[in-house]
This record gives sequence, C-alpha cells and structure tokens, in this order.
Amino acid sequence: MAARITEIAIDCADPEALGRFWSQALGYDVGESEDGYLELVPPDAARPASPTIGLIRVPEPKTVKDRLHLDLTATDRTQAEEVERLLALGARRADVGQGEDVSWVVLADPEGNEFCVLAGRVEPLA
Repeated sequence: MAARITEIAIDCADPEALGRFWSQALGYDVGESEDGYLELVPPDAARPASPTIGLIRVPEPKTVKDRLHLDLTATDRTQAEEVERLLALGARRADVGQGEDVSWVVLADPEGNEFCVLAGRVEPLA
C-alpha cells in the first residue's frame, strides 16, 4: 500500500484573492470557505485523481524560496502561451537561480509562491 496526495495546503495572506488566481490557473472550482480558509476542488471528471488545494490565511509573510513547489504542464497550448496566460492572471517571472538554459519557466503566484511551467503538453483529466 501507499499514500497519495489528496490536498495541497498553501499558506497565504489572502485566501480569496489567491484562490481566484489558482482556480483560473488550474480550472478548479471554489469549494468550502471558512474564516481564513478556502478550498479549491478539481472539476468533477478529475476527482479523485487530482488533489484539492487548501488556501490557509497565516499572519507571517513569505520570506524565502519555497522548498516545495508545483510544476504545471499545459493541456491545450504551448508552454510560451501558457506562461503568457498565467502572467495575465497575475503571476510574475521569478529567478530562483535556475539559469537561462533550462526547459522550464519559473513563475510566482500573486503572493510570491514559486511554481514552474514545464515544456510539452499533457492530456486533461476533465
């Protein structure tokens, strides 16, 4: 037996604002919402294969590079087109020391959490 990832928890200052970014970036729906917590759920066809995302309000700001990050791969466009889409949603380019000769693009969400956009495409789950 093994475990599987069922939820990804992201600490943040503003769960609602960050939820808008990630729901649009991933095509997730907004689920349960409580004071200081917002849950994003994958579309019906992707459940239970894809984890939910819990956005949790914390008082302290992000101060250093994340030790764990998400890697995204586009389903219906090129890597460059996906990067432009995510930038338009509020992401920004980030330098974590990756250099220039890499196949991925490092971005940060509106609160500075780093993530990568990988080359290639994957089949959508939904």
